[in-house]
Amino acid sequence: MSLLSVVQGVCSVIGVQVPTSVFASISANRTMQEMVALANEMAQRIAYDTREWREQKVTATFTGDGVATAFNLPPDYLRMLTKSSVWRSTNSLQPMMFIPELDTWNQRRARNYVSAYGEWTLLGNQMLIQPVMGVGVTATFAYLHKNCVTRNAGGVADTFVDDADTFRLPERLLKLGMTWQWKAQKGSPYADDLGTFSDALAMLMGANKPAPIIIGSVPLASTINAEVAYPWPVPTP
Repeated sequence: MSLLSVVQGVCSVIGVQVPTSVFASISANRTMQEMVALANEMAQRIAYDTREWREQKVTATFTGDGVATAFNLPPDYLRMLTKSSVWRSTNSLQPMMFIPELDTWNQRRARNYVSAYGEWTLLGNQMLIQPVMGVGVTATFAYLHKNCVTRNAGGVADTFVDDADTFRLPERLLKLGMTWQWKAQKGSPYADDLGTFSDALAMLMGANKPAPIIIGSVPLASTINAEVAYPWPVPTP
């Protein structure tokens, strides 16, 4: 489903003229200007703010040269995953220590003190790593990338620029999200549309990765996408 078909679907529901093109003569079409702005906002909101979709996860690796301690983050980098660690190839049992405060990082550098597992922090568009990684030593981590749109002209990006561009996640979500948000912005009743969007979002979020395995006998009727693997009391030593 292209951006054009998404917008056509939204327009047919909200009661505005269904377009034959989104971007043709857009400079003179206020409605399509609003549709593009809404599509970009909703696509990014779904991709960035609702969960860490597997389609948006990427792994990166920095390779040491015996000198560098600062490495440029990938061009599509949005943020670290909420449970992401940085793994040094010289230690597969313990990830490097994350130093969240730059002041603490500077203090440790001034003291010439570093964890035996290595340390890392983020500064600007770079990841800083200590101690220096030797030639061939690597640091690997997972992150969330920002490109939620597949461009018709090739490649990926974070915004729509063509009628045939497509959303990288389920496009029905984009249509449902645009519908309720458009109605809300225009002062129309939107509660039912928001509910439909929320239901679809919850179901797709649950199905986006394997369900957890639960040990125990608690009824799971209210638990989304989970099943009991061991229905007896948890064994104790």
